[in-house]
Amino acid sequence: MSITTADLNSYTRDEFVTALANIFEHSPWIAEQVATQRPFAGVNALFAAMKAAVERAPAELLIALIKLHPDLADKTQRAAGLTAESDAEQNSAGLDRLSDAEYDAFERVNNAYRSKFGFPYIVCVRRHTRDSILRDFERRLPNDVPAEIQRSVEEICRIAALRLDQLVTAEDRLPVHGRLSTHVLDTHSGKPAAGIAVELIELSDLGLSRVVTRAVTNADGRTDQPLIGGRPLPSGKYELLFSVGEYFASRQVPLSDPPFLDRIPLRFAVSEPEGHLHVPLLVTPWSYATYRGS
Repeated sequence: MSITTADLNSYTRDEFVTALANIFEHSPWIAEQVATQRPFAGVNALFAAMKAAVERAPAELLIALIKLHPDLADKTQRAAGLTAESDAEQNSAGLDRLSDAEYDAFERVNNAYRSKFGFPYIVCVRRHTRDSILRDFERRLPNDVPAEIQRSVEEICRIAALRLDQLVTAEDRLPVHGRLSTHVLDTHSGKPAAGIAVELIELSDLGLSRVVTRAVTNADGRTDQPLIGGRPLPSGKYELLFSVGEYFASRQVPLSDPPFLDRIPLRFAVSEPEGHLHVPLLVTPWSYATYRGS
């Protein structure tokens, strides 16, 4: 269900708190604190007020907020105790279907993190792939407790911003979305390449790679929709697979048998979840090139 900022401004205090109770995991006190600051001009003003309430909270309340979050990829936590929002977030990165090697790696770093800090590791899962979460674990383990409390609160606020963006419809938008696009140019004919099948694949070091989406280029050589859009671009490694052999054969371009270029893989990495990454392909039956666009 989507609500508007006008709805939130008109709600009773209890209705307002109920609607926003799980923007921050199991922490309706944040909505309670900002209810008196209405009306909000838009969702950015609302989120800024909620974030400020968290940032001015005493240390013991911040620790309590951190401890309300589940451990990542923990089987018992997945079975019970997650909010619907947390369950959807973990599943979005494939944390509900880890390989044995991935599960062992997550268990190892989860245990090491909890042993050192005494609270769960928190990351905004929608901004990551499984591999990048494991790398983030390793980067953060050397931190001290104050640094990890601050980092955890930052990640909690990122999670909350995405939840608020999904819940509230407003004229303004929170800056939480990225975009990945492609464009295929047939430099043999000097035209956009229409009808090329494209697969976007998320690569994994310890588990199975997975197809994120499939599309076909249109008359402009682009896909009708971004390959990823309306959400963050999860940090990680990817492959774009272009079926160019079928494309050139359908246009009766003379080809060897089998064709010199059939399916072209382009491997690249995403490091800016809220950015726009454009990965084009310039192709002939015998050569291809790419570059980083935006």
